[in-house]
Amino acid sequence: MNYNKQITVKEAFGLFIRKCKVKNLTDSSIESYQRKNHEFIEYVGENTLIKEVYKDTVDNFIIYKMDKGNINSITMNSYLRSIKAFLYYAMECKYMESFKISLIKAEKKIKETYTNEELMRLLRMPDLSHCTFSEFKIWAFENYLLATGNRISTALNLKIEDINFEDNIIIIRKTKNRKQQILPLSKSLAEVLRQYLEVRGGNSEEYLFCNNYGEKGDKRTYQQQVQNYNVKRKVNKTSCHLFRHTFAKQWILAGGDIFRLQKILGHSDLTVTKEYVAMFGQDLQLDFEKYNPLDNIKPNKAVIKMK
Repeated sequence: MNYNKQITVKEAFGLFIRKCKVKNLTDSSIESYQRKNHEFIEYVGENTLIKEVYKDTVDNFIIYKMDKGNINSITMNSYLRSIKAFLYYAMECKYMESFKISLIKAEKKIKETYTNEELMRLLRMPDLSHCTFSEFKIWAFENYLLATGNRISTALNLKIEDINFEDNIIIIRKTKNRKQQILPLSKSLAEVLRQYLEVRGGNSEEYLFCNNYGEKGDKRTYQQQVQNYNVKRKVNKTSCHLFRHTFAKQWILAGGDIFRLQKILGHSDLTVTKEYVAMFGQDLQLDFEKYNPLDNIKPNKAVIKMK
C-alpha cells in the first residue's frame, strides 16, 4: 500500500467531515465529531502528516488525557469513539497505516434516577390561577419526558399535529438515528397534553413545546427552565436525561420486556438497552421473591426420611 500522499491531519479531518455531510449525518453528530476530535488534533498537531499518526500516538493521547485528571474512563471512551471514526476513515482512504483502536476498560456507574417522592413533587399540577405559562409548560414537558423516555431533542422537535388523540399515538418524526417512530399515547399523558394545549393554543404545524414566542423551544433554555422548576419544587436533581433513565428503570422494575424497551427508547440494537438493565444494580432486587419462580412455586410438603 502507498501511504506517501502528503496530507496533514487537518486536511484529513476536513475530508472526514465532508464525508459525514455526504452521508447526511445530523448536525449534532458532526458537531460532536468536531468537538471531540479538536483536542486530539491539537495534541498531534494539525500540520502533522496523517501518515505519522500511529497506535502509540493514540495511546499517548489517552495517557495525556487521563493524567490531567479531569476526565473519567467513560468520557475517555466517548472521545475515543470519535477519534476512531476519524482515523478509520483515514485508514480506509489509505492516508495512513491501519491499526486497531480499542476502548479502555470503564466501570459503569449506577445511573441516577428520580425517586417516586421526587416525581410526586415534580408532576403535581401547578395552580393555573397563580403560575406562569413557563412553569405550566415545564410541568407538561416533564410529564411528557417521563411518559415516553424521549430525549430532550426529540421532544422539542414534536409538533402539535404529531399528537394523535384519536388513535392514541405519538408520531416521532425526528430522532437521533433519523428513524421515525410511533409511540403509544397513554391516557395519563393524553390528559396532561390536552390541558396543556388548552392553554398553549396554536395550530397543528407549530411546535408542541415552544418558546415564549410560540416558536421551537431551545434545548439549553429548556434545560435551564427544568433546573429552575425542579429546584423550586425542592428537587436537587435537574437533568432532563434522568427522566429517560427513570422511564427505563420503572419499565424494567414493572416487568416490561426489553425488546419493547429497545424500540421505545429508539436504540438501534440491544447493546445500549442492556446497559440500562445493568445500571440499576440493587434496585432489581426489590420484590425479588415476588417474581422469583422458586419462591412462587409451593409444592406439597413431603417428609424426607434420611437413611
